Amino acid sequence: MTDNHDRGLQFDLATLIGRRRALSLLGGAGLTLVACAPSTTTATSTTTTGSSTTTAADGSPLEAIPEETAGPFPGDGSNGPNALTQSGIVRSDIRSSFGSSTRTAEGVQLTIDLTVRKEDGTAFAGAAVYLWHCDINGDYSMYSDRVKDENFLRGVQEADSSGKLKFVSVFPGAYSGRWPHIHFEVYPSLAEATKAGNKITTSQLALPETTCKEVYGTTGYTQSVRNMSRTSLDQDMVFRDGTDQQMAAMSGNAQSGYTASLTFAVEG
Repeated sequence: MTDNHDRGLQFDLATLIGRRRALSLLGGAGLTLVACAPSTTTATSTTTTGSSTTTAADGSPLEAIPEETAGPFPGDGSNGPNALTQSGIVRSDIRSSFGSSTRTAEGVQLTIDLTVRKEDGTAFAGAAVYLWHCDINGDYSMYSDRVKDENFLRGVQEADSSGKLKFVSVFPGAYSGRWPHIHFEVYPSLAEATKAGNKITTSQLALPETTCKEVYGTTGYTQSVRNMSRTSLDQDMVFRDGTDQQMAAMSGNAQSGYTASLTFAVEG
């Protein structure tokens, strides 16, 4: 494989440096409230819970989720490949490729439950989310050599009247230089998303350390153990300024699968 994720991180850094400098001028505003979600484990199940400043009751004002880099592998047409305009991209189950390939990504099942709200706390009905992440090996479909001809682990969903939507995927691996994460873009409508139109925001979801360690102890994630040990949340270039609005609340176990939940606000 010739892809260099470290080179991709240098690409990310240019996008992020302005925001990091602004935060430092605010005296550390946005410091981590939830560095790692606590976990309770039994013989049959594991539940990890997290808190977030964006989990207020409906109608309560919320701060918009931080804007983050899309990274070098977005697949939204901004740097080459465009999954958004392909027939089949609107789907809840993103584990398999669509179109000319039907290969399915390996890994522990992960359901991603998202709730999109506006800053006034009301549900953002009809908002569309484009979500993507790396596979068990840390590779990104449409870009990385081993999966360049695949488009799995990418999909678009439309929020219902409550602002809720769901993806079924696999738990992403950890690659060198980054904390385990999931990328997403929010669009004002499904029509805007599927023409790669004007998006509202780009951000990332963080996965809790306890859950990551449980998953990476299963078959296929061996290299993720090593990669994750080299990068902490405090060192990660995206999450080191805080994950209070981006850390997923987790439930489930490695045998039956996990659910990552996040409620967040966007402008609109």
